[in-house]
Amino acid sequence: MDHAAVLALYDREMREGARPESSDARVEMAGRVVRHIGGHGGWSGVLWSDLSAADADAAIAEQIACFGRLGHEFEWKLYGHDRPADLGRRLVAAGFTPDQEETLMVGETSDQLLDVAPPEGVRIVPVTDRAGVELMVEANEKAFGRDGSWLRDLLHARLARDPGELVALVALAGDEPVSSARMELLPGTGFAGLWGGGTVEGWRGRGLYRALIAHRARIAAERGYRYLQVDASDQSRPILERLGFRALSTTTPYVYAH
Repeated sequence: MDHAAVLALYDREMREGARPESSDARVEMAGRVVRHIGGHGGWSGVLWSDLSAADADAAIAEQIACFGRLGHEFEWKLYGHDRPADLGRRLVAAGFTPDQEETLMVGETSDQLLDVAPPEGVRIVPVTDRAGVELMVEANEKAFGRDGSWLRDLLHARLARDPGELVALVALAGDEPVSSARMELLPGTGFAGLWGGGTVEGWRGRGLYRALIAHRARIAAERGYRYLQVDASDQSRPILERLGFRALSTTTPYVYAH
């Protein structure tokens, strides 16, 4: 993999050329900034910027004013290769709070097309209705130890409006949800985004994470996506590296609450 070329493609397709994540959202180019304005319950924030030390502070102030008029809490999704080099410091000075840094990792879809089965007695099923959503939320809450209302809202909205661009999966041991994951498919790009991948304690280390990646890779390949992209935590990065994913940059959400 040519890291520089793939990162440039990612920036061009997924950030600068971003598309709305749902039919009631919109993407705007404001000078050298691309922002996403979410629909009902959707995500709002800055996806891409190409700034200098001379214009960064003014661009930051403009985004704060824009989202303030809309009444949206938003985040500035800052990547490690973004400029100016002190953009993170400038965001903090303007009132943003940095969240956990993650690693932008990309793998070739073709490298993940392995026949990887889940543990014995576990089946992976698609989430397409309200009952499936509740199972997925239950798995997510048990895996991550936090309220899953945001996931419930996201799934209901996306499955109702844009079902072809979301793949949601839950792993069941009998009737018990033990893991879940989702995949975002943006038409016209080469990247399928892998999200979630949380497994309930007691089921970890038994291949569910790997099986869910392979399952999503098969779907992505069928739909023509060359790359799989993950914002990886410190826990998932070593696993992904062993599977052939490569670290291209870091990404940190800087959150602004009006």
